[in-house]
Amino acid sequence: MNLSKEIAEMIMQMLDDGNSTAEIRRNDLAERIGCVPSQINYVISSRFTPEHGYIVESHRGGGGYIRITRANYDLSTLKMHLINSIGDRISEKVCRANIINLYDRNLLTDDQTKMILTATSDKNYKVIPEEVRDSFRAELFKQLLLSTMN
Repeated sequence: MNLSKEIAEMIMQMLDDGNSTAEIRRNDLAERIGCVPSQINYVISSRFTPEHGYIVESHRGGGGYIRITRANYDLSTLKMHLINSIGDRISEKVCRANIINLYDRNLLTDDQTKMILTATSDKNYKVIPEEVRDSFRAELFKQLLLSTMN
């Protein structure tokens, strides 16, 4: 198992043990795992983002820590929050992360997930000029999410 995955799994276990909240002292966790603190930062900034359904708070100072909270929204609230946060453009990578997050939280069915992943894939946009693909994907993704709310 690679180091990033090991760190992420340890944080996920802490979230499960801590009722969806984990307070992490970066240096302590790095020492426990045997890595540098910047590796902890990398994992948190890449895997525990709002797009993945997490709220991260950083408290600096001598007793500083990082608090990660798994955001628990109901289906409609989470989807509307996501729709409002998409903006005018979304890349395939960010779109895919959002879809997987919704699926992992049981907010999309298998069929809905497959359909939305397929519809928002770059493979479908080859005939669309590159400069407007992310805009097209954003609008389509919003409409598909709205259609799953009925």
